[in-house]
Amino acid sequence: MLRLIQIGNNLPWTYPVDSTSVFLPGMIGQLKVMGNDIVIGLSDGLAPLGILDDVRSTAFTRPSVDEIVVIVPAASQQDAYGRWISVGDAKKELENPNITASSFVADYDDLIVNVVNGVLTLPAGSFLNYDSGSGHFDSVKTIVNYVYQVPDLPGDDTTIGSNRVTIWFTRGLYATDQYDTTQRYAVNTPLFVNEEGKLTSRQATANHPAVALCTAPPSALVGNLEFMWL
Repeated sequence: MLRLIQIGNNLPWTYPVDSTSVFLPGMIGQLKVMGNDIVIGLSDGLAPLGILDDVRSTAFTRPSVDEIVVIVPAASQQDAYGRWISVGDAKKELENPNITASSFVADYDDLIVNVVNGVLTLPAGSFLNYDSGSGHFDSVKTIVNYVYQVPDLPGDDTTIGSNRVTIWFTRGLYATDQYDTTQRYAVNTPLFVNEEGKLTSRQATANHPAVALCTAPPSALVGNLEFMWL
């Protein structure tokens, strides 16, 4: 998803599209050479040109931001040091299945995620950090972020026929749901482009230029990242 917030009277460019690239609106594109042709494809973060406004994908994706998960094992006990741990494995379903594995991040390290059905597993012997009402730590509370495929919504290719892609390259305010969910964002955070062509607050190398500033970070209520393209 790409939303134009304030771009003035600027218009986007259209370029021949890289037939090998797969992308969604809001990802970042760059110039590439295919044979004797100059085309626009998905950016690797080193030479980003602008924001893509077309679809070439087999599936649509969306982020889940700051989803709170509480996993309560069937039993708990204290270890030799008085710390409460789980007895036996415990499972909890996330709000969405079909998760992109590289996008999943949680603030509790020992969890195992099944990316197909969206089930989190808390292994036996894990330290518990939350009291669900028993008077002692009897569960684990964690905040997770991830990207998932939207069910029953097949992909599309809006470049068919024209073989061209639309790209916004001028300064303006935009919003997108195509960003790196494994990173944290704050107002005025410099944004870069990762290897998947998505905005991120992580600079992979010193050669990766900043392309935008975060103007409104994503939250549990608003899953979009708002930014000013530089």
